[in-house]
Amino acid sequence: MSDPLGDMLTRIRNGQRGGKSKVRSPASRFRSNVLDVLKREGYIRDYRSVDAQPGIPQLEIELKYADGEPAIREISRVSKPGRRVYSKIKDLPRYYNGLGIQILSTPRGVMSDNEARAANVGGEVLCRVF
Repeated sequence: MSDPLGDMLTRIRNGQRGGKSKVRSPASRFRSNVLDVLKREGYIRDYRSVDAQPGIPQLEIELKYADGEPAIREISRVSKPGRRVYSKIKDLPRYYNGLGIQILSTPRGVMSDNEARAANVGGEVLCRVF
């Protein structure tokens, strides 16, 4: 798999379009960090690591709905393996005028654009969520 994060975001997108309550994705620390940000910002209910088979961990992601509508209306990958996108914090625009978030990979870890502004640190723009 060339883009593990893109695969996880697609599983979340497809699961919400299909009305699923949970989706699974192969586990990694990087994906867990991105899911931490999504949970903190209120886009998913929770996630946990489960063993699909002995020795093969997977992340089970509980999707969030409000009045039957998915909490995530739009989720898209920005920085891809073929084209990395980096941004200084002063050059980072607000997504949907501040209603959406952008998830960044910074030297201080994976964080949302609001947290990055507070820490005054830029980095790689991983994805956008609205």
